[in-house]
Amino acid sequence: MAVPELIRIVSRSSPMALAQVERVRAELAALHPGIRTEVVPVTTSGDRWMGDLARLGGKGAFTKEVDAALLEGRADLAVHCVKDVPADRPLPAGTVFAAFLKRDDIRDALVHPGGLTLDRLPPGTRIGTSSVRRIAQIMASHPHLTCVPMRGNANRRLEKLAAGDADALLLAVSGLERIGRTDVISEVLPVETMIPPIGAGVLALQCREGDAETIDVVSDLGDPAAHRETTAERMFLHVLQGHCNSPIAGYAHAERDGRLSLRARVFSPDGKTVLDAHEWAGPLDPATLGTSVAVALLRQGARELIDSIGH
Repeated sequence: MAVPELIRIVSRSSPMALAQVERVRAELAALHPGIRTEVVPVTTSGDRWMGDLARLGGKGAFTKEVDAALLEGRADLAVHCVKDVPADRPLPAGTVFAAFLKRDDIRDALVHPGGLTLDRLPPGTRIGTSSVRRIAQIMASHPHLTCVPMRGNANRRLEKLAAGDADALLLAVSGLERIGRTDVISEVLPVETMIPPIGAGVLALQCREGDAETIDVVSDLGDPAAHRETTAERMFLHVLQGHCNSPIAGYAHAERDGRLSLRARVFSPDGKTVLDAHEWAGPLDPATLGTSVAVALLRQGARELIDSIGH
């Protein structure tokens, strides 16, 4: 098959998004040194809007303009954090995921200027986060702490922390790694303390469905374990029909011997109700595992819990 001479990569213009694109460019250059790449930057409505995301239609606010650039032929490849791509509805018609890159750290980090760990934070400490997943888990495990709304990219949140808008932050380890700011981490939280979002640490490469040349080239960057884990997680979220205000968390893990597990939880926003499921795939394919774990949580009342939350 013919190899494209140039691949145009659409990206949000935040430092994090551009760092993700640079990783893709480097991996492409290593595998296919003859292919040139260029970046097509876009600013999404999610980047411009600093209010409640649900009022913009949820996470899709970060992907809509990126999808349009792809579908209109202004770009050939989009790089997404899987956690930002809605799973309660299919990918936009005419687009397809061509690869999931090797997974980065899935954990959350506490950023505290005084270097304190989560368990040592004094009562009333204000933690800056707008993530319903993080808020529910903090309320469940550390109800003496206070969560204050905070949006914006990681650099912007660190600026707000320095300005005194909060006393501490919760941020993704992988995001801090991408922008070279792991120096601010006070504690990396184990997944038992803070279960990550679906798709944490995975970058997805999205192409136009009919663009066989680009799909063929970028699929070489895919990681089989990340593909299996992400497939299980996104099917889980799809079956639950969780929306962006649903505190849903979970992660799949592919063992070296090929065994796959999926642990997931659904919370009430105040953290007082926690539904928990953990299953191994055995001979099941990843999508069936995701379905099975979702059904286990539905049996515990997840549907009623999710539907009771406004969005």
